[in-house]
Amino acid sequence: MTEPLRIAMWSGPRNISTAMLRAFGNRPDTAVTDEPLYGYYLRQTRLDHPGREEVIAAQPDDWPTVANRLCGPVPDGKPVWYQKHMSHHLLPEIERGWLDRLINCFLIRDPREVLASYTRVRETVTLADTGLPQQAALFEQVLERTGTPPPVLDSKDVLCDPERLLTLFCTAVGIEFSPTMLSWTPGPRPTDGIWSKYWYDSVTGSTGFVEYRPKQVTLTETLEALAEECAPFYRMLYAHRLGQ
Repeated sequence: MTEPLRIAMWSGPRNISTAMLRAFGNRPDTAVTDEPLYGYYLRQTRLDHPGREEVIAAQPDDWPTVANRLCGPVPDGKPVWYQKHMSHHLLPEIERGWLDRLINCFLIRDPREVLASYTRVRETVTLADTGLPQQAALFEQVLERTGTPPPVLDSKDVLCDPERLLTLFCTAVGIEFSPTMLSWTPGPRPTDGIWSKYWYDSVTGSTGFVEYRPKQVTLTETLEALAEECAPFYRMLYAHRLGQ
């Protein structure tokens, strides 16, 4: 029996991660999972997010249970399992060995755009909140283990040419591109996290990837300094992006 492909897409916040979840969820051969470590993350950090108690109640309270599930049988017996992750959910105490059983991939976005968007939702943001250091560390772990840079997608590239970038990505992870990934019916999905009612309004109403439009980003002095901290991590990952 052929081992299923378990694709772990590690993203930072305020990216196109949910649109990517829609794209893969529209494939007939693919099961999808939405941020399985979110409940553990909120329990451990005690951060106040919308629907916090609902999220914690809906997910396992220990990371080994989550890890075992993600490495176990694929829902509905599908040959492909797309797992949407926020890289900042990968807290330091979470052992990393189980990640070697997944195809770890990375979704990045210009940190200045991330910070401008993030601070419209939460008042404060730290370097760890961006997920970039965690993405960079996991990228290096995969590269050291395999000798091959893992797949990286930049959200701007995807939005500028979804078919080309998704084709490149599918080739990189060992599956065929499907045109079903480019459009979908609007509305919620049973696979959406319980937090979707707080965060997914724009994606719930979408029918495909929205064309990229350049943004005029203005940051405070504090956020500009944070963007400078983010820059080395982003540049390293960006240098390995697909489609360049």
